[in-house]
Amino acid sequence: MQKFDEMFAQLPGDGPVQFQTQSMGGMSQSQVQGVRDHYRTYAQWLGRQPQEMMRSRREEAEMIFRRVGITFAVYGAKDEDGSGTERLIPFDLIPRIIPAAEWRWMEKGLVQRVTALNRFIHDVYHGQEILKAGVVPREQIIGNTQFRQEMVGVTVPNHIYSHIAGVDIVRAPDGQGKGGGEYFVLEDNLRVPSGVSYMLEDRKMMMRLFPDLFSAHQVAPVMHYPDLLLETLRASAPSTTDDPTVVVLTPGMYNSAYFEHAFLAQQMGVELVEGQDLFVKDNFCYMRTTRGPRRVDVIYRRVDDDFLDPLAFRPNSTLGTAGLLNVYRAGNVSLCNAVGTGIADDKSIYPYVPKMIEFYLGEKPMLSNVPTYMCRVKDDLAYVLANLKDLVVKEVHGAGGYGMLVGPASTKQEIEDFRKHIEAKPEGYIAQPTLALSSCPTFVEKGIAPRHIDLRPFVLSGKDVQMVPGGLTRVALKEGSLVVNSSQGGGTKDTWVLEV
Repeated sequence: MQKFDEMFAQLPGDGPVQFQTQSMGGMSQSQVQGVRDHYRTYAQWLGRQPQEMMRSRREEAEMIFRRVGITFAVYGAKDEDGSGTERLIPFDLIPRIIPAAEWRWMEKGLVQRVTALNRFIHDVYHGQEILKAGVVPREQIIGNTQFRQEMVGVTVPNHIYSHIAGVDIVRAPDGQGKGGGEYFVLEDNLRVPSGVSYMLEDRKMMMRLFPDLFSAHQVAPVMHYPDLLLETLRASAPSTTDDPTVVVLTPGMYNSAYFEHAFLAQQMGVELVEGQDLFVKDNFCYMRTTRGPRRVDVIYRRVDDDFLDPLAFRPNSTLGTAGLLNVYRAGNVSLCNAVGTGIADDKSIYPYVPKMIEFYLGEKPMLSNVPTYMCRVKDDLAYVLANLKDLVVKEVHGAGGYGMLVGPASTKQEIEDFRKHIEAKPEGYIAQPTLALSSCPTFVEKGIAPRHIDLRPFVLSGKDVQMVPGGLTRVALKEGSLVVNSSQGGGTKDTWVLEV
């Protein structure tokens, strides 16, 4: 059985290492010396805590989350009475701790990456220089379902398309990469990234349950995120106003992330609206209020492109507002994130991001991609089909942990069934090695055990690119699982970035 200190000596996740379940208990001085420096104080504290106390705290957290209504809907799942299900996202009591130097490197890499991605989206809808240079194949853009012809030539404020980006990151084993353990980007979420409300609620819960820990650690704050978000949204306003009215557009209460939509609107002090609450007149957008129409300047939209405007996209959509795209194209309302942003977070485009950074910024990428095989490439396809049992295969348009194969966790029949999908449409898939996800000690029913994690920092692009230190750490609570998505049974952890 691996020692308690050895588990913390390998944090925050240094590859898929096998651990046995641990119990908590006191740690000797010699044990403490084996813990990585930035975990030492926390490990000492945790070693003194009885499991009964930790279980009690977890039950308290669950009760509060349920009372506040911090839930998400699971599409396709049904309760016994046939109604849809709403679930709590499990919250883990053991934080993920990141030292200051590692965060500074990661932050610089995130700014670099998101800056290049915004440059790429602008280029795709204007000069298309990167296509002319042959850096990204033209057919990967023009034939992509995320490419919106309606956005060609449209000018958006500050040339920013993805104002809110959620970039999924994992850490490699020590001894590889820069600074001991290199951070890799798994995925860029640039359309309507979710999860920031859980980052904020997890921090609030940890401060409530364990206030003494925050006096013993210098943890960088995250609770000012709504202020930064509002600042970013206001900075994106069209030039037609000096005092922009901002709203959050939600698909409605049945959306899986409705709690987050309502939470962010409340935290920013702006209105939460649905498509039916807005209307278009004289090429401007207005909100219906009890005091009459009020002009809207910035829409933080949590509705996908296809449903935004029934006159431009899906004619049967009831989630958007008729005529909204014309107002947007005229520059009389800002949409955050912009229409057409999905062209840059499509998984078939992901492998080209390092080249984008070099093309637009003239810099080497600070954050590397996970090695990726593109099944549309003949040699890559042959390798993937020969090694399905060892790879994670994803649909290029998939999301939420759906439409993917985790080879090591799949049966022979599941692998063979998935093989047929790849062979039928190879351009619809990419593959990555399973070693990309790292592990972190997690408090489970039997004590402390390893579970795979990733990290989603939220990057805001307005007049400047900025973020709060940390992000949402997602954890795959099922033993051996590599899927951290909440819809697939994943949970969350508080993420501590140390200030020194």
